[in-house]
Amino acid sequence: MGRYILRRVLIAIPTLIVISFVVYAILAVSPIDPLASFGNDPRVPPEVRENIRISLGLDQPWPVRYVKWITALVLHQDMGYSFMSHSPVLGLILQRLPNTLAVVGVAYIVGIVFALPIGMLSAVKRYSIWDNIATTISFAGFALPTFFTGLLFIIIFSISLKWFPFIYDSNLKITDLASLGAQIKQSIMPIMVLGFFNTALLTRYIRSEMLENLPLDYVRTARSKGLAERIVIIGHVLRNSLIPVVTLIALGVPAVFGGAIVTEQIFRVPGIGEQLVRSISDGDIPVVAGIVLIFAFLVVTFNLVADVLYAVLDPRIKYT
Repeated sequence: MGRYILRRVLIAIPTLIVISFVVYAILAVSPIDPLASFGNDPRVPPEVRENIRISLGLDQPWPVRYVKWITALVLHQDMGYSFMSHSPVLGLILQRLPNTLAVVGVAYIVGIVFALPIGMLSAVKRYSIWDNIATTISFAGFALPTFFTGLLFIIIFSISLKWFPFIYDSNLKITDLASLGAQIKQSIMPIMVLGFFNTALLTRYIRSEMLENLPLDYVRTARSKGLAERIVIIGHVLRNSLIPVVTLIALGVPAVFGGAIVTEQIFRVPGIGEQLVRSISDGDIPVVAGIVLIFAFLVVTFNLVADVLYAVLDPRIKYT
């Protein structure tokens, strides 16, 4: 197993380098000019704009800029500086990461926690009232985009019922129980939106996989041995059903980070997704390249995590 993990890590390094090169090239040749705002300001002389362009390195060919960027990243873990704020890219990402984890991370955990029992009960009680209700809600949650669900939640819970704020207060500092309650209150709706979508998606997969395993011979054998139904369902059927679901859960982590971009825009959550959208519109190449590279790293990492979990769930799977 250790040799397999080491080989996958060594393969991941050139993969991430290729991804970073493609992303940087696309951003560099795009028509977006980071200095467009200066160009529209008549108070900024042309020589000042040119000096700013030189200071940012935009006078150099993009392959040269990429080599400098990737070299600094590999040797010094330096992602460069933002064209707009002149702050370190890594610092900007780390500054917004807690907000993203507080919403996206919690929402994903909520989705898994709810999807497991709902999908399991839907499969065990197939075609029952419970299954029909769970299936209908799951289809609705999977079919509705998060921006529609977010706006619907704002209309119901913020405007009509006035239960939760619909604008995320990024300046809120947690100093006592009251501020902690305010933080939880403003995080509930974005967590509900993403959690609802994740629960709906995972529920359908868990139900489908369990329905495929329930009629198999090993389930009948386990029951014939006198095992309790709870042990048969959880210890045998659910465990084998989770093997393909693990891939969906593991690869869903970076997908949720990407999908949260829309949710962060709706609720004005100052997270990584909101920063990515703003940086793309501003042509802030270092920030966009850094965030996309992190997303790629998450995809590669959780691919490896899924493969390792296969061996944990199924002892027949061996890696050499």
